[in-house]
Amino acid sequence: MKRNATAVWNGDVKTGNGKISTQSKTLDNAQYSFKTRFEDGVGTNPEELVAAAHAGCFTMQLSAFIGEEGHTIEQIQTKCEINLVEGTIIGSHLIVEAKIDGISNENFQKLVTKAEENCPISKLYNTKITSIATLV
Repeated sequence: MKRNATAVWNGDVKTGNGKISTQSKTLDNAQYSFKTRFEDGVGTNPEELVAAAHAGCFTMQLSAFIGEEGHTIEQIQTKCEINLVEGTIIGSHLIVEAKIDGISNENFQKLVTKAEENCPISKLYNTKITSIATLV
């Protein structure tokens, strides 16, 4: 399986702007710029997209591991915070809240760690990955 996305940039880094599109067209010429990355501009930025990818991948992987154990998932919600410092992503932090029938907190935490280590996006990153997970 291969997926793709395309970025087009016009101008210099500070005053220019770009557009990002995905193969699925979920993003179709989504605007990004220096302001959307480092200030409060309207649009997206690479770190936000990386956070979305990690949250989505991790949540699906966690769902698979929980399902393999026969538990019923009502909902898993994951927020991912990407930390960019001096041009380097130094961490990805996952904040997980889940409603799952019949799972112990100990087993849930074990599966969170397993998903954190095994989702394809986690494997892609060369950064520290942390999480905090709560059953609600």
